Amino acid sequence: MYSYSRDESRQRGKLFRKGFRQALADCVDPAIRQQIERIDQSAAERGQRELNALHNVREGDRQSVAQAKATVRTASRQDKAAAKQALRDAEQQLKRSERAVNRAENQ
Repeated sequence: MYSYSRDESRQRGKLFRKGFRQALADCVDPAIRQQIERIDQSAAERGQRELNALHNVREGDRQSVAQAKATVRTASRQDKAAAKQALRDAEQQLKRSERAVNRAENQ
């Protein structure tokens, strides 16, 4: 997963266009390729950190769902409705975090 900042994206686009023009003239400067690779490497590292953070959030949400299920099972009759609502909320949050992880992994 790559996560480019706006500045990196803009700079990479400029370097790509410059390299493309040079490729048409058949005299590509290797410094351009190195700069693009350096930008890609930093974006890949940032993307991996963000993906790890998303995985941590998803695991926390899974733990919240498990706790909410245990609360529903042990709740008294008066507290059962509130516990079920908390379970539904926790499951919705888990779905959102799972979708975010899936989008990030498939990007």
